[in-house]
Amino acid sequence: MQVKLLEVNNLSVSFKSKFGDQQVLKNISFSLNKAKTLGIVGESGSGKSLTALSILKLLPQNANINSGDIIYYTKDKEINILQLSEKELLNVRGRNISMIFQEPMTSLNPSLKCGDQVIEILVNHTNLNIKAAKNRVLELFGEVKLPNPERIYQSYPHEISGGQKQRVMIAMAIALKPTILIADEPTTALDVTVQKTILELLKQIQEKYQMSIIFISHDLGVISQIADDVLVMYKGEIVEFGKTNQVLLNPKHPYTKGLLNCRPDLNTSNKRLSVLSDFLEPNTKKDSEIIKPTIDNKENFTDEITLKVSHLNKTFISKRNFIGKPKQQQTAVSDLSFNVFKGETLGLVGESGCGKTTLGRTIAQLIEKSSGSIEYEGKLLNDLTNKELKQFRKNVQIIFQDPYSSLNPKLLIGDALTEPLIVHGIGKNKTERKKRVFEILKKVKLDSDSFYKYPHEFSGGQRQRIVIARALILNPEFVICDESVSALDVSVQAEILNLLNDLKEEFQLTYIFISHDLSVVKYMADRIMVMRDGELIEINKADEIYKSPASDYTKKLIESIPVIKSH
Repeated sequence: MQVKLLEVNNLSVSFKSKFGDQQVLKNISFSLNKAKTLGIVGESGSGKSLTALSILKLLPQNANINSGDIIYYTKDKEINILQLSEKELLNVRGRNISMIFQEPMTSLNPSLKCGDQVIEILVNHTNLNIKAAKNRVLELFGEVKLPNPERIYQSYPHEISGGQKQRVMIAMAIALKPTILIADEPTTALDVTVQKTILELLKQIQEKYQMSIIFISHDLGVISQIADDVLVMYKGEIVEFGKTNQVLLNPKHPYTKGLLNCRPDLNTSNKRLSVLSDFLEPNTKKDSEIIKPTIDNKENFTDEITLKVSHLNKTFISKRNFIGKPKQQQTAVSDLSFNVFKGETLGLVGESGCGKTTLGRTIAQLIEKSSGSIEYEGKLLNDLTNKELKQFRKNVQIIFQDPYSSLNPKLLIGDALTEPLIVHGIGKNKTERKKRVFEILKKVKLDSDSFYKYPHEFSGGQRQRIVIARALILNPEFVICDESVSALDVSVQAEILNLLNDLKEEFQLTYIFISHDLSVVKYMADRIMVMRDGELIEINKADEIYKSPASDYTKKLIESIPVIKSH
């Protein structure tokens, strides 16, 4: 018999703004049963996270709950969460209903050690003394498969990888053994192998504690792996609801169909990706436009070597003694040698901490190598004069992983895009530079009004377009894309991947495409290079790597890709 734990009835939420009230959730209703997982999918802005935050009454100050009830069922009574006082809510949050927040980078306190942040919860909510609480934290860290729990306990958030931060958050969320766990995009920034273990981990925890899970994600493959039921949200409304395999294998609503078709699968290596508007506005396009033409973006490259990396090493000092002498070193890149050909997209994959980003930044000369050599167009970077190095920095651009932190929040977008032009002396005057900025905004499909806006006024996908525009405004020849689509919805991701391919063709670019999403890398790359612990595991044509991986490690990465399956 199904035991109901949570019921949401006709929940409507609006935001107060200077333009009046804006409704963001419209009559949301669903229920959650004991030891079951409900998946909530939809794009950014569809209301997924707001629904979750409403359950814990963690809405922003300008939010107003217009109507609805959220009933939490205990053994002997029903609690209407929306009627609880702030003090009463403290007993529900963490103890009964817990939440893993979307962004582990900002959800952890940077000034506190990871262990202390989890201990705080146990000390405040249980009768455990400090020693017992510490042992419980170490046990939790072991439970969420953190390597060397003792070291993580003593580490600050900036000293551990993104995947490890996410596991600390999960440990924190399950510390009080809640009956409901809300997981808001808990695997978005993780490698496929880590993602797989996190999903398995959540299932084990669910079984062990008979916990119910609300799992929010924009990745339908992930939802397919974990959820019993799925709820599809679009513009603050539920557009489809049902058993996961029914909804994902036989979608009824055009929006759900669009979400499913935007995903690059392992067989669409040279087709243009579908975008949501193909399904939501089919009447505005001719059939020839909806069925996207095949563009052969594979093997369009020459045998001319643009970049040659030889025996590259990069070590970081992880510990110094009291007089500042290096005591411990960490190798991020170890004896790496490879070539990048003109016009190709070289995919770079591997788990968090394998050295992908360090390699990208070393090539872009943002950090110094420890030894080895890097040649760009036949010239050793070490031998470049200051003038040549400035030219190199113009020709080789990097699109950073996080568009939030790579844009200055105090600068207008127009100024952020004009700045590189001023630095490199491009454009005779202000008018000419402004014209160039408008041109590049148009190229990345943003309107000219964007020039006068600040970063916070854009969605995640739009910010990513701005970061791409900034990288391309100097007319580079070589672009390093560092996880440039990892935090985006599948629909926005499809648009950005199409855009990157279009720009590559238009500007004759060469890419190094770094990602932990192997289906995306397979779609984008001509060749794929696999890294592990700073070393090169294998490098081969994209199709070959997928058909017959040479190493067990690559095989494991491929097997971890979440695919939509029938239950």
